[in-house]
Amino acid sequence: MNLTALLLSLRLAALVSLILLLISLPLGSWLAFGKWRGRFLIEAVVSLPLVLPPTVLGFYLLIAMGSRSPLGRLWERLFGHGLVFTFEGLVIASLLYSLPFAVQPVVAAFRGVDPKLIQASAVLGASPLRTFFRIIAPLAFPGLVTAFVLSFAHTLGEFGVVLMVGGNLPGITRTVSIAIYDSAQSLDYASANSMAMVLLGFAFLALSIVYAMNRRVWTPWTPR
Repeated sequence: MNLTALLLSLRLAALVSLILLLISLPLGSWLAFGKWRGRFLIEAVVSLPLVLPPTVLGFYLLIAMGSRSPLGRLWERLFGHGLVFTFEGLVIASLLYSLPFAVQPVVAAFRGVDPKLIQASAVLGASPLRTFFRIIAPLAFPGLVTAFVLSFAHTLGEFGVVLMVGGNLPGITRTVSIAIYDSAQSLDYASANSMAMVLLGFAFLALSIVYAMNRRVWTPWTPR
């Protein structure tokens, strides 16, 4: 068991999931309630990682964050080092790669809120922000949990994108999925199996939480 790789993956997944949840709230709200007819174009862009091969996305991210790109040069000026083959580069790549797993459940949850409740809140004089936090967010809570759990699980197990953007640097960019590949390549099946079982357990737990929330098996407002 490569604990260093596992802890790095957990740190990456937790950070990416939190950031994606913060991003998906305003973005999902706009996609769900916005009036612009061209919103489907933004939804298509957000969903691209679902259909693109990880190597394609990883290649373009590698180009976009390289030392010759505007982003790469800006990052180097600000922090004194490049963005590729760093933990920060993994975070940026993972944000884009896992974006649809956070945004789509949030959009679906927001669209499932009864519009009459939102209209009633507006009629009673509540501001849009108060309506969001007092009406929309509580009713969409299962979708928010689903977004966090799916983005966490997806980031935890990603391989192609992190390998292309981060490489395989121990303690810096070697995630648990890459460590599993390395162990299998070196015929260390015992180590590969132990790490694979951990990811299998995380995946089962994540799906159990998602299906439980969607079936209303448990919510914070379940009557006792």
